[in-house]
Amino acid sequence: VIPQITAIFGTCGGGLSVVPALSDFTFMEDSKAKLFVNSPNALDGNNESKLDTASAKFQAEAGVVDFTGDEETIANGVRQLVSMLPANNEEDAAVSATTDDLNRACPDMAAEIADPALALSDIADDNVFVEVKASYAKEMVTGFIQVDGITIGAVANRTALYDEEGEVAEKFEPVLTVKGAYKAENFVNFCNAFEIPVLTLTNVKGFEATVAAEKEIAIASAKLTYAFANADVPKVNIITGEAYGSAYVSMNSKSLGADLVYAWPTASIGMMDSQLAAKIMYAKEIEEDASVLAEKTAEYAQLQGSVTKAASRGYVDNIVEPVDVRKYVIGALEMLYTKRQ
Repeated sequence: VIPQITAIFGTCGGGLSVVPALSDFTFMEDSKAKLFVNSPNALDGNNESKLDTASAKFQAEAGVVDFTGDEETIANGVRQLVSMLPANNEEDAAVSATTDDLNRACPDMAAEIADPALALSDIADDNVFVEVKASYAKEMVTGFIQVDGITIGAVANRTALYDEEGEVAEKFEPVLTVKGAYKAENFVNFCNAFEIPVLTLTNVKGFEATVAAEKEIAIASAKLTYAFANADVPKVNIITGEAYGSAYVSMNSKSLGADLVYAWPTASIGMMDSQLAAKIMYAKEIEEDASVLAEKTAEYAQLQGSVTKAASRGYVDNIVEPVDVRKYVIGALEMLYTKRQ
């Protein structure tokens, strides 16, 4: 009914640790604050000097805490978040006055898309992106931006994380992971509860393939699928790279009720990767002549994986250039502003 925010500045232990876990967003001071159910020294084989499980860093990486920083950073962060959220679930979307050009071009969009935090900043009014759970499941980006003064929730697949010098600090596969699916599902459910439109930047070619992931990936992807299908807020999807198979279906696809789906000219959309499909369909021919693989891969990509073929089948509403993404997002949300269940 109302957004709930917790800020931890001191010790929050035992039963009291349920409070931040019940909240929608949690801020935690990064030097003095402690958050724990069991004290680090109470865990068998562990102690605080070895691994401080009560620290802001640990809890942020575990996905319990959304934002960390010093006291001033937290105070400013809470103010900023409150200004972007509606007061309750029946109030209209939070709207702010903006002087940012609604038709502003985004010339760096194509270069930024590997790290959607940069791309979303480019799309946003005044380049402000508030990332949620930035230290958890980094391959999935969630957060808030405002476009034309209206708050929208953003969900995006990340393949690279850049440091302050602009160098690649971490790389990720364009796959749906267990933690990433849970992170996105929780965020989409929040947006739906408070009538906040959802924008997705999609680049996913499959599911995480490990023994550990296999234990939960079906449940995690099912929850994400349900979250997008169940959300009745305006939903816009932009396919920026690959969009293959069931993993793409789960990422706010047309099949789950996305109102508008845009794709970049370089995007590829289909049941599976073209080369993998060619290997399956023409296994005998490839075994006899390896050069057949490249030919059949290109043929399949053109017939089944190209963005124009996807558009002709109705899976994509429009093919847009990266530089024009901001104005297309604004146009879509203006059209969907009065959407009701």
